[in-house]
Amino acid sequence: MIITVPTKPYSDQKPGTSGLRKKVPHFQQENYAENFIQSIFDSLEDFKGKTLVIGGDGRFYNREVIQKAIKMAAANGFGRVLVGQGGILSTPAASNVIRKYKAFGGIILSASHNPGGPTEDFGIKYNIGNGGPAPEKITDAIYANSKTITSYKTVDAPDINLDQVGNFDLGEMHVDVIDPVADYAALMEQLFDFNAIRNMFSLGFRMVFDAMSAVTGPYAKEILENRLGAAEGTVRNFTPLPDFGGHHPDPNLVHAKELYDEMMGHDAPDFGAASDGDGDRNLIIGQGIFVTPSDSLAILAANASLAPGYSNGIAGIARSMPTSAAADRVAEKLKIGIYETPTGWKFFGNLLDAGKVTICGEESAGTGSSHVREKDGLWAVLLWLNVLAARGESVQEIVRQHWAAFGRNYYSRHDYEEVDADAANGLMDALRASLPTLPGTKIGALTVEKADDFAYHDPVDHSESRKQGVRVLFAGGSRVVFRLSGTGTSGATLRVYIERYEPDSSRHGIETQEALADLIAAAEELAQIRSRTGRDTPSVIT
Repeated sequence: MIITVPTKPYSDQKPGTSGLRKKVPHFQQENYAENFIQSIFDSLEDFKGKTLVIGGDGRFYNREVIQKAIKMAAANGFGRVLVGQGGILSTPAASNVIRKYKAFGGIILSASHNPGGPTEDFGIKYNIGNGGPAPEKITDAIYANSKTITSYKTVDAPDINLDQVGNFDLGEMHVDVIDPVADYAALMEQLFDFNAIRNMFSLGFRMVFDAMSAVTGPYAKEILENRLGAAEGTVRNFTPLPDFGGHHPDPNLVHAKELYDEMMGHDAPDFGAASDGDGDRNLIIGQGIFVTPSDSLAILAANASLAPGYSNGIAGIARSMPTSAAADRVAEKLKIGIYETPTGWKFFGNLLDAGKVTICGEESAGTGSSHVREKDGLWAVLLWLNVLAARGESVQEIVRQHWAAFGRNYYSRHDYEEVDADAANGLMDALRASLPTLPGTKIGALTVEKADDFAYHDPVDHSESRKQGVRVLFAGGSRVVFRLSGTGTSGATLRVYIERYEPDSSRHGIETQEALADLIAAAEELAQIRSRTGRDTPSVIT
C-alpha cells in the first residue's frame, strides 16, 4: 500500500562533489533522508517499471536508509531493485552493476573516505544509467526540489531481508538481493592476466592489502587470496565495520601509517596497498617507496597495454586539474589526448562515454578506467600487480625508470581540515581578487607567469564549470593550486597543491618537501594561510 507522507523542506540538502554528506545525527532528523531520496526521484523522468541499484559501504545507518530507499523506490514506480547482500556494494561495484544490468540508475550510500559511526559521517548520492555520478544539471534539480518538497511516497511493508541472497516482492516491485562481489570479480578477470599474477604469487611475491575495515575487504579477500593465490593474511582488516574499527578509512600516509612504516622497514613485502571506505580510492607503496597518486596514474597509463583488457592501447588520459602533469607527458609520448577537468569523477563521464579517454585519475588517490564510471581502488591495485608480473621488476625500479624517461613531477598536497568556513571562503575570495595583479610578481626567486580561476568547458556537451580552483603558475613550469574540498562535513577543507617539474634525473632523489620548499613558502605568502585560518601547519601532507 502506497503512503504519501507530508514533510517540510530542509535548506541544506545541496549535493557536493559526491552527493549529500552530513553527520549521522543530521541524517537521522525527521524525514531528512526521505526528503533527499524523494527529491532524487522527483528530478528523474521515465523510470516507471525500470531497475534501480541500491548499495552502500556498510557504514553506520547504511541498512536503515537502504530499507527506506527500497520502499520509496516501490512507491515511486520502479519495477525492480538490485541491492547488495547486507546492503554492501562498493562504489565501483555499484557502477558495474548499473552498467551490466542496464539499470536506470543507482543510489549509493557512502561518505567515501570519511569516518563512520553513530556521530560520524554519512552520505547519499545518485548515479545515472552510465554508472557514473549524476551531472550538475541533475544535482542542481535535486537541490531545487529539496527546497520545495511537501511530501514523499513510501509503502507500508516489512523490511527486506538484506542478508539472504534471493528474490523478493514488494508490492508490484521485485527486489533482488545479489552477491556484491561476484559481478565485480568476474569483470576484473576479463581485464587482467590472472594467470600471470597467480604465477608471480606462487614464486614467492609478497603483498599486504589493508582494507581498513571498509567495503573493499570482501572483494580483496575473494580476488587476491581466493582467486589469485596470495597467502592467507595478505588482506588485512577485511571485515566491513559500521565504524571502520574506529579508524579513519582514508588510504593516505597519516591514516595508513602502519602500512607505510612496514613497507619502509626491514624485510618489507614486495607490494603494499590499501583502499578506502567505499572502495574507490587506492594507496600504492612499493618496498621502500611511496607512489604518489599522480605518479601512479601516469605509470599505469604508460603500462596499461601490458594488461589484456587494454592490450590495444588507450584512447586518451583525463586528470583532474589539481593532479600533477606527469600524465600529460605520457599522453604526449603515446600521441593520445590529455584532458584536464575539475575535481569530481562526474566530469570524466562524458569523456569516457565519448571514447575520448580510457584511463582517468585524481591526485586524491582515485584512479580508474572505462570499465566503470567511478574511480576504482582495487582495479588500480590489480593493474599494478599485472604490470609487476609482466615486467618482472620491483615497484621502485618501475618508478625510477619512469622518472628517467619522462622526468619527475615533484608533487605534494597540503590539507587544512575543518577550517572555519567563513575564514576559508575569505581566503579564496582574497586570492581571486588578487589574480589580475599577480602575473609578473616575484615571490622570492619565483616569478608568477600566469594566475587564474580554473574554468572547464566540456568538449562533449559544451557545459561550463567555473570557480574550480585558483591556479598560480610560475616561470619554469612550477605551480601552486588552491581550492576548497567538497567532501567534508565539518567546516571547510582547504587544499593546497604544490608541483615542480624536474627533468634532470640526477635531481630525482631529493626529498619531496625539500624540493618544494620555495613553492610552499610562496603558497603561504600568496594566501596568508596562517593569519587567515590560524593554522601553522597542514592537518595532512600527502
